[in-house]
Amino acid sequence: MQNYILLVDCSDEKGLIHKITGVLYENELNIISNSEFVEEESDHFFMRSEFIGEVNERLTITQLRDVLPDNANIDLIKHRKKKIIVFVTREHHCLGDLLIKNEYKEINAEIIAVISNYPDLESLVSKFKIPFYYFSNQNKTREEHEEEILKILEKFNHDYIVLAKYMRILTPNFVAKFKNRIINIHHSFLPAFVGAKPYNQAFKRGVKIIGATSHFVNGELDGGPIIVQEVIQVDHKYSVKNMQQAGREVEIITLSKALKLVFEDRVFISNNKTIIFE
Repeated sequence: MQNYILLVDCSDEKGLIHKITGVLYENELNIISNSEFVEEESDHFFMRSEFIGEVNERLTITQLRDVLPDNANIDLIKHRKKKIIVFVTREHHCLGDLLIKNEYKEINAEIIAVISNYPDLESLVSKFKIPFYYFSNQNKTREEHEEEILKILEKFNHDYIVLAKYMRILTPNFVAKFKNRIINIHHSFLPAFVGAKPYNQAFKRGVKIIGATSHFVNGELDGGPIIVQEVIQVDHKYSVKNMQQAGREVEIITLSKALKLVFEDRVFISNNKTIIFE
C-alpha cells in the first residue's frame, strides 16, 4: 500500500468534491485526510487529498480529467522525501538547523548538496558528509557565476533549491529555470524592507516588531508568493546588532515551518500568493 497526495485546482462548480472522491472510491483508494477551499474573488477551487492504496496513476488522472473542468490542474504525488540543494553565503544559523533536521530525519527531505559563494561553511557541512561546492563570485558577472552553478545542478536530480541566507540576487533567467522550486528566507516582514540590510532599515524606522518571511522566488526582488511569516516584538533599546541576533531565531523558525509545508505538498501557488492546507 502506497501513500499518495492529490492536489487539484480548477474553476469552481457544484459537485467537485463528490466527483473527485468518487474517482478515488471507484479505484478502491482510502482517503485519510481531505481539505478544500474556494477563493471567492476568482471563483477558484483548491483541494488536497491524502490517500492510500494501489494506484494506476495514468488511469486515475485520466478519470479525474474526464469529470473535472477543462482548466483543472491535477498533481498526483507519491509520498517520498524531497531532494533539496541548499545555497548559502556565510551565515550558519539556518543551514545549521537544516543540517541537524536532515541528519535526524526530522524533515520530509534529503539535503543532497550545499552550494556557496564563500568557503566559510565547508567545515560545518563536511561534518554531515554532504557535498559542498564553492564558487566565488569575485570578478564575475552574475551570469558567469550562475553558469558555474548550473553545471553542478545538472548533476543532481533535485526537487527544490533552498536559499538559506544566500546573499546573492539571482538573475531572472536562472529563476525561470526553476519556477516555483526556489525557496528563500528573507530577514524582514515583507513587503517592508526589501533588499539588503533590512535590520538597518528597520532600526532607522523605529519599528516595534521585526520578522522574517519565507517565500518562493520569482523575477521580482523579494516579491514571490509568501509561504510563512513570523514576528517578534522589539523596542527602542534594541540596537541593529540586537535586532540581527533576535532576528536569526525568527529566521530559523520561519524557514523551518515553510519547508515543512512545501515538502509535505501542502502549498498551492495562485497567481502571486499561496493557498496552504496545514
